[in-house]
Amino acid sequence: MSVAGTYKIVTKTPMGDQNGTFTVTVSGDSFTGGVAGPMGSMEVRDGKVDGNTLTWKMDMKVPMPMELDCEATVDGDAIAGNVKAGAFGSMALSGVREG
Repeated sequence: MSVAGTYKIVTKTPMGDQNGTFTVTVSGDSFTGGVAGPMGSMEVRDGKVDGNTLTWKMDMKVPMPMELDCEATVDGDAIAGNVKAGAFGSMALSGVREG
């Protein structure tokens, strides 16, 4: 099964759970997409696909500018991984594919 799709995700942040929609559009061994939620949206940068594992970066603007390093594994319709946010450390990400 492809890792492409739209996922409803939750990221466990120091400011509480952040809900969002994560879109993944695969092209070979790379992907594009983004995360949209109450704090705005961020585009995927340097998205890579290795089997069912995704790695990517995003540039957060709110509440402060910061580069996020992300990794997640897709298992069926579930997605789980981590978002590394500089001095804030690693935050858990989890979710489920829509539709």
